[in-house]
Amino acid sequence: MHEIRTPAETASPRMEELARLPVFFALKGRRVIVAGGRPAAAWKAELLSAAGAQVEVCAISPGREMREVAASPPGGRIVLNERDWRENDIVGAALAVGDFPDADEAEKFAAAARAAGVPVNVIDQPDVCDFAFGAIVNRSPLVIGISTDGAAPVFGQAVRAKLEAMLPRGFSAWAGAARRWRTAVKASGLPFEARRRFWQLFTAHALRHPDEDPADSHYEALLADARGQAAAAQAGSVTLVGAGPGDPELLTLRAVRALQSADVILFDDLVAREVLDFARREAKKMLVGKTGYGPSCKQDEINALMVALAKGGRRVVRLKGGDPLIFARATEEIEACRAAGVAVEVVPGITSAQGAAARLGVSLTERAAARRVQYITGHDRHGKLPDDIDWTSIADACATTIVYMPKKTLGDLADRAIAQGLDPATPAVAVANATRASERAIAAPIGAMAEALARTHLEGPVLVMIGRAMAGALAARDPQHASQHVAG
Repeated sequence: MHEIRTPAETASPRMEELARLPVFFALKGRRVIVAGGRPAAAWKAELLSAAGAQVEVCAISPGREMREVAASPPGGRIVLNERDWRENDIVGAALAVGDFPDADEAEKFAAAARAAGVPVNVIDQPDVCDFAFGAIVNRSPLVIGISTDGAAPVFGQAVRAKLEAMLPRGFSAWAGAARRWRTAVKASGLPFEARRRFWQLFTAHALRHPDEDPADSHYEALLADARGQAAAAQAGSVTLVGAGPGDPELLTLRAVRALQSADVILFDDLVAREVLDFARREAKKMLVGKTGYGPSCKQDEINALMVALAKGGRRVVRLKGGDPLIFARATEEIEACRAAGVAVEVVPGITSAQGAAARLGVSLTERAAARRVQYITGHDRHGKLPDDIDWTSIADACATTIVYMPKKTLGDLADRAIAQGLDPATPAVAVANATRASERAIAAPIGAMAEALARTHLEGPVLVMIGRAMAGALAARDPQHASQHVAG
């Protein structure tokens, strides 16, 4: 008898420890003091000028780089004072930046800045800094800062280079358009949900067409679309989203967008908690899971909650492990939404079998060994082996069979399939927690797999893959340690 569980809200995960607090200073028109004239100080002066600061440089002998950037500043003016810095220079400044080869001079500058209540940075001396300059990806007004807390600057630069390659330069124009249009959207008369829909449409268009130049025609078209969808936005909706087998990097882009626009997320026990990190922090997260032979929410209760939330105007994401259309009761939830007149859509996900096979480095089909793949469930709604399995298809030597949730029934399943002609020596692999850090896998002939499962006590969701395509699967993944994984 299953223990009955009621849907329960789950608190958003608390922020983990930060080495640095990422903040963005508004410096336009504000005075910033830079002490030092070497190339590193020149780069900081240029950066501060680009942010709109009025930069005052104090240096007895400014170098060539400093003179060049002062002569042609990218933003705010740069004034050169060819003398040493003084404490009065710092008073009233927004920031103070120093470049000193001498540690005592650095300490003196930092102490003067703190006495004046001015945040201070001393280049390459993190111990006396109140703030740090990180690596920057500039798509202004979209700006991304990267910090390693001084631990690995080369690593930070590598991350910056990767982001530079990923982010089209056209994002700068679209971010600028967002800044121009924000006031107009607020004054458009659209209700809150429709305004949010405008920005979702805006974002989707910018991501698809980053190299287009944003024009008034884009604004009018997006506003008209948002206005046309206002009624639907107020009515609420349900989206069934596949969370994949566990590794959050296997989420689809569409799944991430759904999570980031959701008001409420109803999620299963099989969903890795790291996946919820992609959701809006403001979204309510409710555990409505069902566990094999453990505490479970009633499906009718989940359906009713989902529909009620959507009818209350909420954008509901029903988050399911793997793919929502494979052994996840999607039909019942879709029908409940349609019967209630609630808009419903499905975002497919990578199912556990695909994730497990990818981690093993094996194909589920092979021209010579496996001409088809079939998914079956290892238990019915009462927790027993289903009576309506096509045993002839399971015995087919040219099929790869994936059995979901088979821990309690695999012995009976193997016995009946073998009785129908399945070779007991057919290779099989059992995988628990596929694609997660806690993943474990064992290999054995199907005739011995139930015993191997019982002996190894695999924890978490398990699936078993049966077929000639599984021959040598674990050895292919980890040849040096294959014997540690192989059972039977």
